[in-house]
Amino acid sequence: MTKRELVKSAIKHENTGKVPSCIHLAGDGIEKYTDLLYERYKTPVAKKLYESGKLNKYDAVRLAIGNDVFPVEPPWWGWYGLTDADFGYEIPLKLPRTMGYGPSVNDLSERMKMIKEETGCYILIQIFGSHFEKAYFSRGIENFLADMAGEPDYAQALLDKIIDKNLVMIENIIYLPEIDGVLLGSDWGSQKSLLMSPESWRKMIAPGEKKEYDLIHDAGKDVWVHSCGCIDAIIPDLTEMGLDVLNPVQPECMDIAFLKSEYGDRLTFWGGISTQRTLPYGTPKEVAAETHATIELMSKNGGYITSSSQEIQADVPYENLCAMIDAALEHK
Repeated sequence: MTKRELVKSAIKHENTGKVPSCIHLAGDGIEKYTDLLYERYKTPVAKKLYESGKLNKYDAVRLAIGNDVFPVEPPWWGWYGLTDADFGYEIPLKLPRTMGYGPSVNDLSERMKMIKEETGCYILIQIFGSHFEKAYFSRGIENFLADMAGEPDYAQALLDKIIDKNLVMIENIIYLPEIDGVLLGSDWGSQKSLLMSPESWRKMIAPGEKKEYDLIHDAGKDVWVHSCGCIDAIIPDLTEMGLDVLNPVQPECMDIAFLKSEYGDRLTFWGGISTQRTLPYGTPKEVAAETHATIELMSKNGGYITSSSQEIQADVPYENLCAMIDAALEHK
């Protein structure tokens, strides 16, 4: 079974006896731990790809530590020419301008072909800040939340512009055969609840999200979503909209056992190992125990991809990081 096949089996809720993983580091974690992890975990394939220049050192580490999912950045777009006025209390007179960036579609295709042929990984297009976050990047989060409540016409026009742009950009790449799934990222939750009412989310956010999910599914690809925080109020909506994989599943915010029991037959979960408690403050033994317990709970009948509940930062001791990786490798 290839790495891609293992991930696809998990998403289909098939119990293969093995559990895929996709463990990532944040920027400060990459800077602090890449060299150490490479020396400890390097495999012949990872070593060959790094030394030949086909992968950078951190990408080689992601492969070496056993990840079955390989994330790839696509051509995308951002806001252009924002000024202080865009972040004022008054709504702007017009919607902001945009500009594209990133690799060409041909370059993206060639890179994904190489990765798939050399590693057998599941290829995941990662698009963080894809919708709600993209909106508040142009206004500031407090202002945009106020816009949603007090200037809903402007807020909706901005959200609609984002989705229209996203659909064009996704359609440009989604039919490439190397792509297996697309991750759309927008943080809808705080530590305690949604950042907006469920009714506002359903009215202003969900319709645009559904258009993206439908486009991705129509191309035969899986839909992954990243949202930090407590979003349990809208998980039934996400399952009805066709979401396949939910990340990062923070145990500090939501009851992961409840999520598995209620939605585990419809959703695949990616994450769940505490980055606020156990990884930074526990012992290696405690980290290994939580990793094993989380995998055993969440992977029953498939539907789980092993990872921490957020990218690993430099506050996580190296011994704890290795304890999680080693425990994850025991389930392959």
